[in-house]
Amino acid sequence: MTTSERPLGVMMVCLGNICRSPTAHGLLRERLVTAGLGDAVEVASSGLGTWHLGAPPDPRAQATAAEHGIDISDLRAQKITVDDLDAYDYVIAMDHDNHDDLMAMAEGHSDRQGRIHLLGDFSPQDAGRPVGDPYYGGDDGFTQVFEMIDRCVAGLVAALRDDLDSRASGH
Repeated sequence: MTTSERPLGVMMVCLGNICRSPTAHGLLRERLVTAGLGDAVEVASSGLGTWHLGAPPDPRAQATAAEHGIDISDLRAQKITVDDLDAYDYVIAMDHDNHDDLMAMAEGHSDRQGRIHLLGDFSPQDAGRPVGDPYYGGDDGFTQVFEMIDRCVAGLVAALRDDLDSRASGH
């Protein structure tokens, strides 16, 4: 997905693909449409583990997203593959462990490693910070995660717009 005829590809990644990455997927998808970039960027999400393959997002993640007008009920957990590291222009890790695991998957391929980012780095307020896993906590954790992801996604949308503008101008 690196040619100008095809949309940019963004893959959100967490551990199980039922809490953080589908929340980020849904938020980014919605914010891109609002920004007029819905057709220019393809969004997906996946997990590093296989525990929840085919499962919808955690009901608490769905409820928190729905409270903010975002429907993520159509998403299903899947596992990231090495091929995804080639297919997506941005591979966005939710935390440092996810980032390290993705970098290990991409070992020996600097082009793949260059596509891997920490979501927190797209927000000045959250730079270097992981998106915590709310799975074992209460509803408040899902609200806090949603708020952080929302801040980071705003920065990511700006970065994607800049990337698209740069590609359109041939730079």
